[in-house]
Amino acid sequence: MGAPVGQLTRGTTGHNRLRRSDRWLVHSPRVRSVVQTAADPLVVDLGYGALPVTTLELASRLRAVRADVRVVGLEIDPTRVAVARAAGSDTVEFGLGGFELAGLRPVLVRAFNVLRQYPVEAVPQAWSVMQKQLAPGGLIIDGTCDELGRRCCWVLLDADGPATLTLACDPFAIERPSDLAERLPKVLIHHNVAGQRINALLASADRAWNSVAGHGVFGPRVRWRAMLDSLRGAGLPIEPPRRRLRDGVLTVPWSLVAPP
Repeated sequence: MGAPVGQLTRGTTGHNRLRRSDRWLVHSPRVRSVVQTAADPLVVDLGYGALPVTTLELASRLRAVRADVRVVGLEIDPTRVAVARAAGSDTVEFGLGGFELAGLRPVLVRAFNVLRQYPVEAVPQAWSVMQKQLAPGGLIIDGTCDELGRRCCWVLLDADGPATLTLACDPFAIERPSDLAERLPKVLIHHNVAGQRINALLASADRAWNSVAGHGVFGPRVRWRAMLDSLRGAGLPIEPPRRRLRDGVLTVPWSLVAPP
């Protein structure tokens, strides 16, 4: 392979920072199906940062879906790869790579807090390079979160393009759903202005949140679920949660938020 495709990112990370996206991946029917039925259950964690903690956590959580899942952490910085290898792991491999995925053909790619550090114009090309490397039926999760992982947003893509947008949070860590706007993926964050679809979704969520304020006496998690019910009642295609999560999760089809 040639040189890795991409640029060096800040590399900040931390234990359990990506726990909300990991929980979503483990319980997503589409992700589970892809991992469970793959001939080679290879997963790539792209841009894991200065320490490999979130890669190791991802591997541990995905083994609840399939025990023989293979996880490879890729970084563009050789020093970070050396640090990860020195940490030692019998269950995860680490290597040098960027958006070209080091020539691997994974069924799932997690690229979290990577493209946020790129110009928005670079997103389509980065997506395209990764999509071309996917195994048949493979998926990509491109997401962003805050330093403690309490506010997260991500796009799920397949070989044809974006499929869904998910907003996830600790409901105790927000005042309103639109607080998550600061963590929108790069492809959307500049479109959070009046007249754009993502702005309309966040505004609808805020109105629904306000309309169910009475549920707040039972806690913000109950209020979040009531907000989702209100949005569905208004006709928005909100994906129903598959289980009662501690997280506040809102998933919609990409067509609902896609930029023009």
